[in-house]
Amino acid sequence: MKRIIAFVVSLALTVACVAGCSSPQAPASAGKHKIIAAIYPIYDWMSHLTEGADDLSLSLLADNGTDIHSYQLTADDMMQIQDCDLFVYIGGESDNWAKDVADSLQKNGSKAKTVSLMDLMGDKAKEEEHVEGMQEEKEEEEEKELDEHIWLSLKNTRFLCSELTKTLGEVLPDDKALCEKNAEKYDKALAAMDEQYTKALGEKKRDTLLFGDRFPFRYLTDDYDLKYYAAFAGCSAETEASFETVAFLANKLDELQLPAVITIDNSDQKIAQTIINTSKSGSAKILTLDSMQSMTIDKAKSEGDYLKIMEKNLEVLQQALN
Repeated sequence: MKRIIAFVVSLALTVACVAGCSSPQAPASAGKHKIIAAIYPIYDWMSHLTEGADDLSLSLLADNGTDIHSYQLTADDMMQIQDCDLFVYIGGESDNWAKDVADSLQKNGSKAKTVSLMDLMGDKAKEEEHVEGMQEEKEEEEEKELDEHIWLSLKNTRFLCSELTKTLGEVLPDDKALCEKNAEKYDKALAAMDEQYTKALGEKKRDTLLFGDRFPFRYLTDDYDLKYYAAFAGCSAETEASFETVAFLANKLDELQLPAVITIDNSDQKIAQTIINTSKSGSAKILTLDSMQSMTIDKAKSEGDYLKIMEKNLEVLQQALN
């Protein structure tokens, strides 16, 4: 698979180079500093950190509503990345093509600076875990994958924004002081939201969540000492839960007397409903936590930015734990 990804990246880069060399006109945004974020949470952080910066173009690569696990790199995307000043990506399983992009850009002498958030995390990154009852992948993985869903932790976000501010000082030297001031303001907002989580979840009646879905919230549950059961791991490609998985989760729903089964955004909720129907009471609700894995700029305008979504997620957690 990695060879295929490398070939696709190489082909996209070749097409981008040819297209770039043959174009007689400069892009409309010529002269601007260009920053590209791979997913929405990164885009939103960067918009706060660079607010008020002159001569800046900030764009979101995955802005078509496709889940990040299904994103496909195109030649047009590669052209944008090749022409930017800074490209920030996750660096996990869902965008493992980005490392090949970064390597290709470096070999081809591109001016683009690339930043992997997983690299910034270093030892703070955690391995994807499989808890009791979680369905295993059909194909055994050769090695443990790191859990890439780092943006769903407010504590991680504070750390990453601090690190990204240092990078912005290099990319936007004329706006370094502005970005630092913005970062200080945004960090206060993140810290306040983290405090809300700590207070609200410190008063919970229960300490366990049950997901009838993939589970991308490992960092968040660890932050606030929550336990969980789930049908699949965060980056699982499985869509059909086995009888054993459903039965285990239904039994846990009854045993712990949990009021809700949780799904993530864009779920068809079929597995969650089957778990409820299999349980003895059959009365649990289905609640949804937003993982922001398919969030677009337009959707954020109507549903709220990163902090607003995290606030809504806290409300859902309070319902599930009380």
